Amino acid sequence: MPTVKATGATLYYEVEGDGPTIVFAHGAGGNRMSWWQQAPEFARDHRVIRLDLRSFGRSRCEPGAIDPSHFADDLRAILDNEGVERASLVCQSLGGWTGLRTALETPERVTCLVLCGTPGGIAHPRVLEAAASIGERIQAEGVKGSAALAPGFENVQPELAFLYDQISGLNTDVDMTALGRIFDPECAITPERAGELRVPTLMVLGGRDLLFPIESLRAVSELIPGVEVAEFPECGHSVYFEAAGEFNPLVRAFIERHEKAD
Repeated sequence: MPTVKATGATLYYEVEGDGPTIVFAHGAGGNRMSWWQQAPEFARDHRVIRLDLRSFGRSRCEPGAIDPSHFADDLRAILDNEGVERASLVCQSLGGWTGLRTALETPERVTCLVLCGTPGGIAHPRVLEAAASIGERIQAEGVKGSAALAPGFENVQPELAFLYDQISGLNTDVDMTALGRIFDPECAITPERAGELRVPTLMVLGGRDLLFPIESLRAVSELIPGVEVAEFPECGHSVYFEAAGEFNPLVRAFIERHEKAD
């Protein structure tokens, strides 16, 4: 399976299918395996790249190098390694720090952007308030599905909740305390900078998100020009995982519309 060198890291990723490229970037509770409900569906007619963010899954990085300010460069290194000039980006939670910065810095390489349960690093006051609570929760209990899924999801879908925690448990080298720096100036995006985004963007919001409450992400959506918003009232932080049957066709329609417009 392919790997590529980046600043202070060796990045692991997997590729399936053929056609226009879609990159899936996971959240802090996951890795490339989180997209098990998306990869087979989209690989039918697309080239799907699923990466492990640095220090997650099989990707490795030097001590202190987990800094999310590297994430956009990491993605471009993978695209370059695969000879991909342009891709659609689907980003969950922490993965949004990869996608949004890539779209702002190199919009010519991004067909469209899907932000799922994530502010993408935009330092809106309501997001910063939510982020403080996330840090406290991670310190207390680590990254668990109980926070990343809708309240009571483990009672309705115990197998999926179990699988979520099993996938998360494969992240054995992640320094979660380092991720507390995701809103430091070198990682965060100012609200003014967010207003410069010119890549077509879809935000997917869970009405029962315990990590980034829907009100905080609605506030972020107001900063992004031309953004489309899809709300899933009964889902938590991980709509892609909880409601893949509705999430996948929504994202497919959005991506294909903008592929045709290219």
